[in-house]
Amino acid sequence: MTPERPAGADAFPTSVESPRQSTPGRVPLYGALDLGTNSCRMLIARPVGSQFQVVDSFSKTVQLGAGLESSGRLGHSSMSRTVQALRICRRKLEKHNVRRMRLVATEACRRARNAADFIAKVQNQTGLKLEIIEPEEEARLAVISCASLVAPTTEQLLVVDIGGGSTELVWLDLRHVPPAERPHAIMRLHRGFDQPRARRPVARVVDWISVPLGVATLKDQFRDVDDDSARFALMSWFFEENLADFSPYEREQAREGFQIIGTSGTITTVAASYLGLTRYDRNRVDGLRMTSDQIDAVIREYLELGPDGRRRDPRIGRDRHALIMSGAAILQALMRVWPTDRMSVADRGLREGLLYAQMCADGVLRRPRGQG
Repeated sequence: MTPERPAGADAFPTSVESPRQSTPGRVPLYGALDLGTNSCRMLIARPVGSQFQVVDSFSKTVQLGAGLESSGRLGHSSMSRTVQALRICRRKLEKHNVRRMRLVATEACRRARNAADFIAKVQNQTGLKLEIIEPEEEARLAVISCASLVAPTTEQLLVVDIGGGSTELVWLDLRHVPPAERPHAIMRLHRGFDQPRARRPVARVVDWISVPLGVATLKDQFRDVDDDSARFALMSWFFEENLADFSPYEREQAREGFQIIGTSGTITTVAASYLGLTRYDRNRVDGLRMTSDQIDAVIREYLELGPDGRRRDPRIGRDRHALIMSGAAILQALMRVWPTDRMSVADRGLREGLLYAQMCADGVLRRPRGQG
């Protein structure tokens, strides 16, 4: 069975990988920067109708959290690499005259004992003021970025964001929201998970969790296990053990009306591998629906390749091969636990959520037709 791509899956955002030159005098631009445990990524975009159009982008593997698991601190080399990347981001923001922006840091900076010193160093050397956000906001922003991928028949939704240092899971109950209203109800979560006085039907957050295990931190937990297959199995079961506090984990869920959306470099890499893409194509990956059998087949192939084979595989890429198996272990655990044989692939996440939240707060996005 071939993967499916739902109609309109690319409706939000319009583009994230085809930057266009800005034109003076047009709508003001917005910036969003996500500094994670492994990567530094930024988008600059303008609002267009109910969506946004990307003007410029940046992505760099900086490994800010390298060694954090053992030392509890951000290392000198890691901070230096990150500052260099942030200098490039600053130049792009200045080039496009971006005045409205959010620049956020996540798990590595939440955990590091010297995070405050690092934030001060960044501001001193680049002029950028980073904001360390809490896990709940990180989860919320990932969820709203995926709103347009929600199927009209979805009544229970699990959104999974596998990061470098943590994994966020959010479970939503959409049964009391009219099908046509569901994507917009999810977007309204930019105001917060708790909306007791909402005038319209809301996407009810049944539960959410931030597991302090991502592709980098989970890999570090089992770095002393030499056997590749054994290490993968241990990582997958260990991650599942950390879901015990997530209330939907213990409840039997109905298969009908259930959808899981995954957003992360791991999930998009698995999708690209399944499609045989030696050159990544976001338009083919974002919105793809893969079956659990298709996902398992890719993961089995990764295991058969071994570390050397994965390093040479052009579908995985040089920046991803060292972390793909820890991410795959998380992905396999999730697909093992919940009642679905499909996952929707989202090439979007925190940056897109940051952009949407800013634009929505400023009232510069139009409500989609049919959602009056």
